[in-house]
Amino acid sequence: LTREELEVLEQKEFKIPRLAKVRDVFIFCCYTGLGYADVEKLTPNDITTGIDGEKWIITFRKKTNHRSPVPLLPKAIEIIEKYKDYPENAAKGKLLPMGSNQRMNGYLKEIADICAISKNLTTHLARHTFATTVTLANGVPIETVSKMLGHSSIKTTQIYSKVVDSKISDDMMALKGKLSPTK
Repeated sequence: LTREELEVLEQKEFKIPRLAKVRDVFIFCCYTGLGYADVEKLTPNDITTGIDGEKWIITFRKKTNHRSPVPLLPKAIEIIEKYKDYPENAAKGKLLPMGSNQRMNGYLKEIADICAISKNLTTHLARHTFATTVTLANGVPIETVSKMLGHSSIKTTQIYSKVVDSKISDDMMALKGKLSPTK
């Protein structure tokens, strides 16, 4: 998703609780890079204090069993806080309310229609959004993104990381500034 599409999703008020929950989990994935299977298995015990004294999720990816350390951004913390006393979570010992991946993806199609987003919203697209729009486009090095995504190789991350044109423009503007003679 683009930054603008992500903002539309974040700001949209949903009167239907199931759509609000699914949107929140999707946004959480956009800000953590975690895939459906990894979010589904999260418990409150997966939140820890990182080496910087901040809240992190340190987990092992279900798909690859590779370590995935993710410092939590404010939006992800906000979503965790919103659902911390949610009865469904307490009963299951989970961090967030989760339906099946198939059901969530179905609801995400409905959410995309409501928000006039033409892309096929899926939980996997949220992971891609984290890699591109949230991290790489904001100057986070690909090596760092790769580690947070739990990849064993930068080559895997490069598949996600189609460089965003705005990032190329920003980088080249910064270079022009450095190369310009000072007055």
